[in-house]
Amino acid sequence: MGRLFLEELSLSHFRSHKAARLELDGRPVAIWGPNGAGKTNILEAVSLLSPGRGLRRAAPDEIARKPENLGWKIRADLISLHQRHELETWAEPGQSRSVRIDGKVAPQVALGRIARVVWLVPSMDRLWIEGAEGRRRFLDRMVMSFEPTHAEAVLAYEKAMRERNRLLKDMVRDAHWYDALEAQMAGHAAAIMANRLSALDRLERAQAGAETAFPAAALALRSSDDMPLPEGEVDLIAALRDTRPRDLAAGRTLVGPHRADLGAVYTTKGVPADQCSTGEQKALLISLILANGRALAEDFGAAPIYLLDEVAAHLDADRRAALYDEICALGAQAFMTGTGPELFAELGARAASYEVHEDQGVSSVREYR
Repeated sequence: MGRLFLEELSLSHFRSHKAARLELDGRPVAIWGPNGAGKTNILEAVSLLSPGRGLRRAAPDEIARKPENLGWKIRADLISLHQRHELETWAEPGQSRSVRIDGKVAPQVALGRIARVVWLVPSMDRLWIEGAEGRRRFLDRMVMSFEPTHAEAVLAYEKAMRERNRLLKDMVRDAHWYDALEAQMAGHAAAIMANRLSALDRLERAQAGAETAFPAAALALRSSDDMPLPEGEVDLIAALRDTRPRDLAAGRTLVGPHRADLGAVYTTKGVPADQCSTGEQKALLISLILANGRALAEDFGAAPIYLLDEVAAHLDADRRAALYDEICALGAQAFMTGTGPELFAELGARAASYEVHEDQGVSSVREYR
């Protein structure tokens, strides 16, 4: 089994960090300090070493350190399956994000071919009780960890859907205008659905084959509004054609993978996730993140890089210790944040530890020994 980890991470004018550098050795990384010190900003920087907008879904200009607003840059040395890669991503003021891999400009999706990054952040704690959009995004992040091109299928589907929605809002009724767009949507939708179902199957198998202190979740893909959820290309073309009158009245597309929802049931208790306690909901999320790592270790050849922000919240000491043991057993580099070093005591020398301070709007990072 190979390893996937960062050897070095450097930030320049990134959020509260004017300049920061972490030298790493593949062990989990415990990052602690008071709220607002800049701990999550480090995790966000690592998340941008994967395709997409990162764990905060921020626009490039939102990331640049204020008041300078000079743009920002992240540089990292990545060990991926015994190969070293130099990664850079940055944005100049008013520009979109750029990526360079081993000195060559590359598309964001190329990051997903050499680095797999998964994360769990406090905003996800309400995942099971809020709207379907957040659960779709959570699922698609896991799907992308298995299949990086999934992001391209989603973007292509959404682009075609926006064009169809414009026709609907303009009350265009000529079928010829819709046929070509719906054929495009159906092709991308079939890939999206196949990727999602494949990911759910891998996650369930990874849960079933593990001895873990965290509860297993039975997962299902369902419609967010009790409408049919066509899986195949032919079925979706027919559904889009049949629902045109209803879509015209609504002014938007009401059938397709953008209406999907992720359902989960706490297997042992037979209780839907949205009816579980706060602690059980957190444990179910952690269980899925760990299953994602186990499945990726088999599929990609190495466990992903984990980003676990305030992960100790709602976990007692026994569950914390179990989580740390599983991360170490996977051989995963996990970046974890908390307010104090006592939250990572169970890790001991198995982790590198960094303390983050903030003074007059500038964050500083130092290794804690």
